[in-house]
Amino acid sequence: MKIVKIIAIVLLVAFVGIQFMPVERNQSDGVPKIDFMLVNDVPSDIKNKLKVSCYDCHSNNTKYPWYNKVQPVAWFLEGHIKEGKAELNFNEWDSLSSRRKVSKLRSIIKQIESGEMPMDSYTLIHKEAAFSEEEIQQVIKYMENLKDSL
Repeated sequence: MKIVKIIAIVLLVAFVGIQFMPVERNQSDGVPKIDFMLVNDVPSDIKNKLKVSCYDCHSNNTKYPWYNKVQPVAWFLEGHIKEGKAELNFNEWDSLSSRRKVSKLRSIIKQIESGEMPMDSYTLIHKEAAFSEEEIQQVIKYMENLKDSL
Protein backbone atom coordinates (compact mmCIF):
# COMPACT_ATOMS: atom_id res chain seq x y z
CA MET A 1 0.00 0.00 0.00
CA LYS A 2 2.88 2.33 0.81
CA ILE A 3 4.36 1.87 -2.68
CA VAL A 4 1.02 2.82 -4.27
CA LYS A 5 0.96 6.06 -2.25
CA ILE A 6 4.50 6.91 -3.33
CA ILE A 7 3.69 6.23 -6.97
CA ALA A 8 0.53 8.35 -6.72
CA ILE A 9 2.46 11.26 -5.17
CA VAL A 10 5.20 11.04 -7.83
CA LEU A 11 2.59 11.00 -10.60
CA LEU A 12 0.75 13.96 -9.07
CA VAL A 13 3.96 15.98 -8.77
CA ALA A 14 4.90 15.10 -12.37
CA PHE A 15 1.43 16.11 -13.61
CA VAL A 16 1.60 19.44 -11.78
CA GLY A 17 5.17 19.97 -12.97
CA ILE A 18 4.38 19.53 -16.66
CA GLN A 19 1.69 22.21 -16.42
CA PHE A 20 4.49 24.79 -16.31
CA MET A 21 6.10 23.63 -19.57
CA PRO A 22 5.21 26.14 -22.28
CA VAL A 23 3.81 25.25 -25.68
CA GLU A 24 4.35 27.27 -28.83
CA ARG A 25 0.92 28.52 -29.89
CA ASN A 26 -0.22 28.66 -33.51
CA GLN A 27 -1.51 32.22 -33.62
CA SER A 28 -0.66 35.11 -35.92
CA ASP A 29 -1.72 38.73 -36.10
CA GLY A 30 -3.60 38.66 -39.37
CA VAL A 31 -4.54 36.87 -42.55
CA PRO A 32 -1.91 37.04 -45.31
CA LYS A 33 -2.87 38.19 -48.82
CA ILE A 34 -2.02 34.72 -50.15
CA ASP A 35 -4.72 33.01 -48.04
CA PHE A 36 -7.02 30.53 -49.81
CA MET A 37 -10.14 32.55 -49.00
CA LEU A 38 -8.66 35.81 -50.29
CA VAL A 39 -7.32 34.54 -53.62
CA ASN A 40 -10.32 32.38 -54.54
CA ASP A 41 -13.96 33.31 -54.95
CA VAL A 42 -15.23 31.08 -52.14
CA PRO A 43 -19.00 31.09 -51.54
CA SER A 44 -19.88 32.13 -47.99
CA ASP A 45 -21.36 28.77 -46.95
CA ILE A 46 -18.22 26.91 -48.06
CA LYS A 47 -16.00 29.61 -46.56
CA ASN A 48 -17.71 29.23 -43.19
CA LYS A 49 -17.48 25.43 -43.30
CA LEU A 50 -13.78 25.48 -44.17
CA LYS A 51 -13.09 27.98 -41.37
CA VAL A 52 -14.93 25.82 -38.81
CA SER A 53 -13.70 22.43 -40.03
CA CYS A 54 -10.22 23.03 -41.43
CA TYR A 55 -8.56 26.28 -40.41
CA ASP A 56 -7.73 25.37 -36.80
CA CYS A 57 -5.17 22.81 -38.01
CA HIS A 58 -4.49 24.06 -41.53
CA SER A 59 -3.75 27.77 -41.04
CA ASN A 60 -1.52 30.05 -38.98
CA ASN A 61 -4.24 30.98 -36.53
CA THR A 62 -5.80 28.32 -34.33
CA LYS A 63 -8.76 29.09 -32.07
CA TYR A 64 -7.75 27.19 -28.97
CA PRO A 65 -10.26 25.50 -26.68
CA TRP A 66 -10.02 25.84 -22.90
CA TYR A 67 -8.51 22.39 -22.49
CA ASN A 68 -5.43 23.42 -24.48
CA LYS A 69 -4.04 24.86 -21.25
CA VAL A 70 -3.75 21.37 -19.71
CA GLN A 71 -0.70 19.24 -20.38
CA PRO A 72 -0.27 16.73 -21.99
CA VAL A 73 -3.33 17.70 -24.06
CA ALA A 74 -1.58 20.85 -25.35
CA TRP A 75 1.33 18.78 -26.67
CA PHE A 76 -1.09 16.43 -28.42
CA LEU A 77 -2.95 19.33 -30.06
CA GLU A 78 0.22 21.14 -31.12
CA GLY A 79 1.51 17.95 -32.70
CA HIS A 80 -1.65 17.64 -34.79
CA ILE A 81 -1.55 21.31 -35.75
CA LYS A 82 2.09 21.17 -36.86
CA GLU A 83 1.41 18.03 -38.84
CA GLY A 84 -1.68 19.58 -40.43
CA LYS A 85 0.12 22.78 -41.40
CA ALA A 86 3.03 20.81 -42.86
CA GLU A 87 0.56 19.00 -45.12
CA LEU A 88 -1.58 22.02 -46.05
CA ASN A 89 -1.57 25.61 -44.85
CA PHE A 90 -4.49 27.58 -46.28
CA ASN A 91 -2.75 30.83 -45.27
CA GLU A 92 0.05 30.07 -47.74
CA TRP A 93 -2.15 28.88 -50.60
CA ASP A 94 -1.14 31.36 -53.28
CA SER A 95 2.57 30.68 -52.72
CA LEU A 96 2.05 27.19 -54.21
CA SER A 97 2.56 26.45 -57.89
CA SER A 98 -0.52 25.61 -59.98
CA ARG A 99 0.59 21.99 -60.14
CA ARG A 100 0.94 21.84 -56.35
CA LYS A 101 -2.48 23.49 -55.88
CA VAL A 102 -4.10 20.85 -58.10
CA SER A 103 -2.38 18.14 -56.06
CA LYS A 104 -3.59 19.69 -52.79
CA LEU A 105 -7.14 20.03 -54.12
CA ARG A 106 -7.15 16.36 -55.16
CA SER A 107 -5.96 15.45 -51.68
CA ILE A 108 -8.63 17.62 -50.02
CA ILE A 109 -11.35 16.01 -52.14
CA LYS A 110 -10.10 12.49 -51.44
CA GLN A 111 -9.80 13.04 -47.70
CA ILE A 112 -13.23 14.65 -47.34
CA GLU A 113 -14.84 11.91 -49.45
CA SER A 114 -13.19 9.15 -47.42
CA GLY A 115 -14.07 10.81 -44.10
CA GLU A 116 -10.40 11.22 -43.09
CA MET A 117 -10.90 14.95 -42.69
CA PRO A 118 -11.86 16.52 -40.48
CA MET A 119 -10.35 14.04 -38.07
CA ASP A 120 -12.69 12.08 -35.83
CA SER A 121 -10.74 13.20 -32.77
CA TYR A 122 -11.51 16.82 -33.76
CA THR A 123 -15.20 16.36 -34.61
CA LEU A 124 -15.75 14.39 -31.41
CA ILE A 125 -15.39 17.62 -29.45
CA HIS A 126 -16.19 20.13 -32.22
CA LYS A 127 -19.51 18.78 -33.48
CA GLU A 128 -20.02 21.79 -35.76
CA ALA A 129 -16.89 20.79 -37.72
CA ALA A 130 -18.41 17.53 -38.97
CA PHE A 131 -19.63 17.57 -42.57
CA SER A 132 -23.18 16.67 -43.49
CA GLU A 133 -23.68 14.77 -46.75
CA GLU A 134 -24.89 17.98 -48.39
CA GLU A 135 -21.84 19.91 -47.18
CA ILE A 136 -19.53 17.18 -48.44
CA GLN A 137 -21.07 17.43 -51.90
CA GLN A 138 -20.94 21.25 -51.91
CA VAL A 139 -17.30 21.44 -50.82
CA ILE A 140 -16.22 18.69 -53.21
CA LYS A 141 -18.02 20.35 -56.12
CA TYR A 142 -16.37 23.66 -55.30
CA MET A 143 -12.91 22.08 -55.00
CA GLU A 144 -13.41 20.13 -58.27
CA ASN A 145 -14.39 23.34 -60.10
CA LEU A 146 -11.42 25.20 -58.61
CA LYS A 147 -9.07 22.35 -59.61
CA ASP A 148 -10.42 22.38 -63.16
CA SER A 149 -9.92 26.13 -63.44
CA LEU A 150 -6.19 25.97 -62.59
